[in-house]
Amino acid sequence: MAPKVLISDSLSDAAVQIFRDRGIDVDFQPDVGKDKDKLAEIIGNYDGLAIRSATKVTEKIIAAAPRLKVIGRAGIGTDNIDRDAASKKGIIVMNTPFGNMITTAEHAIAMMFAVARQIPEASASTHAGKWEKSRFMGVELTGKTLGVIGAGNIGGIVCDRARGLKMKVIAYDPFLGEEKAQKMGVEKVDLDALLDRADFITLHVPYTDQTANILSAEAIGRMKPGVRIINCARGGLVDEEALAEALKSGHVAGAAFDVFSKEPATENPLFNLPNVVCTPHLGAATTEAQENVALQVAEQMSDYLLTGAVSNALNMPSVTAEEAKIMGPWLKLASHLGAFIGQMTDEPIKAINILYDGSVAEMNLSALNCGVVAGIMKKANPDVNMVSAPVIAEERGIQISTTNQHKSGVFDGYIKVTVVTEKRERSIAGTVFSDGKPRFIQIKGIQIDAEVGAHMLYTTNNDVPGIIGALGQTLGEGGVNIANFTLGRAQARGEAIALLYVDEEVPAPVIKKLQGTGLFNQIKPLAFDVA
Repeated sequence: MAPKVLISDSLSDAAVQIFRDRGIDVDFQPDVGKDKDKLAEIIGNYDGLAIRSATKVTEKIIAAAPRLKVIGRAGIGTDNIDRDAASKKGIIVMNTPFGNMITTAEHAIAMMFAVARQIPEASASTHAGKWEKSRFMGVELTGKTLGVIGAGNIGGIVCDRARGLKMKVIAYDPFLGEEKAQKMGVEKVDLDALLDRADFITLHVPYTDQTANILSAEAIGRMKPGVRIINCARGGLVDEEALAEALKSGHVAGAAFDVFSKEPATENPLFNLPNVVCTPHLGAATTEAQENVALQVAEQMSDYLLTGAVSNALNMPSVTAEEAKIMGPWLKLASHLGAFIGQMTDEPIKAINILYDGSVAEMNLSALNCGVVAGIMKKANPDVNMVSAPVIAEERGIQISTTNQHKSGVFDGYIKVTVVTEKRERSIAGTVFSDGKPRFIQIKGIQIDAEVGAHMLYTTNNDVPGIIGALGQTLGEGGVNIANFTLGRAQARGEAIALLYVDEEVPAPVIKKLQGTGLFNQIKPLAFDVA
């Protein structure tokens, strides 16, 4: 029997035809996604669900879908899908991360022109029968400095377009290396330098704990007078209240926003201010982009349902069913090793070197590489997956090398990951024990044996008495329970490390108290996806 797919949002007719041409039984019901009760009633009849943003795939919907194998999101964002619930049911969640890059970048450029020349206000004034030529004095883009925060896929296109406009482009991106920046024709700077120098600032980063409020009141205050700010990325990247005050005072000359901290945005501090251009999240709203993502999701879902091929999956690796049984624990280890390195590294990464030893060297190293790279990059981009991670790494000039060798030690197999930056190398190794659980076995060349938990605490110190007591007492007083405690050292009285598996995230006051002891060279809370 042919697989059956439900399209519950508006997708192009061409996408519907792709399913039919591939032999998929498809039901096109573009309004059913807005009716959660109706969707829950019928979803049990389908193997695949193709959606956009209107359909909310909740835990209740997933529970009512015993046949469902794949959810395809035509677009990037998957906030409307309960990914944890889908993963637990073994349902693949796919998106189309590259279908609307050009469209979003072009919208940012258009918004920059609009705010530079006050086009929306001038248009409204002229429509009203006024002729206020002297009121709308604009500025040229040529020769101005554009500060780009986030030089990935979309940000990179904006850099290219801005250079074509004869702007001087400076970019802040922790993962942008000097060599890649030179190839892009941009100057790599830190965030403070960008704030000091930019005439226009445009944001192209995901919303994460690290990027939330990246343009805070303090950051806005240190910008040069007359700056103009464009945000077509995500709401919550800019302190909108502080920006509104800066616009009123004249410190910021203009702003153009397509995204807002609360959407749909029916009210906002930026609304109705002079020289503020606002659009209702139109970054991907072009005929071409809608067509691209619709066609991509139809092809991806058809491939999976008919052949088992997986692409752009957010919750599973690109491996065959036969490989998955053997590689599952090793893929999880690869992700954990990458996540450790990613959380420990704040500098631009030049290279990632991965060593496979023993039994693991005979596995699908391409998939394992993707697991490592995705783990590293999730700190900067939580939406990265095992398919898109290598592409993003390549775009940012990160060199990935792989070495495999015969068994060389006491373990049947192990993986060692080394990251190279301009300042240092950082390495970690791990293995999978007979119980199927990943373990960290070496950090910075120091031998350890650490189980991986959702919340961990990593410390380095000089090997002196009192470390164990300080960690145990301080965490205990802070109400943090230790599940596993691993110590290691290179030599007596030399450098030592501790890796603690704790039951919950270590609160900031507890970290501060540990720092206040003066015993530790480094203290770093870590988080891992152990589901």
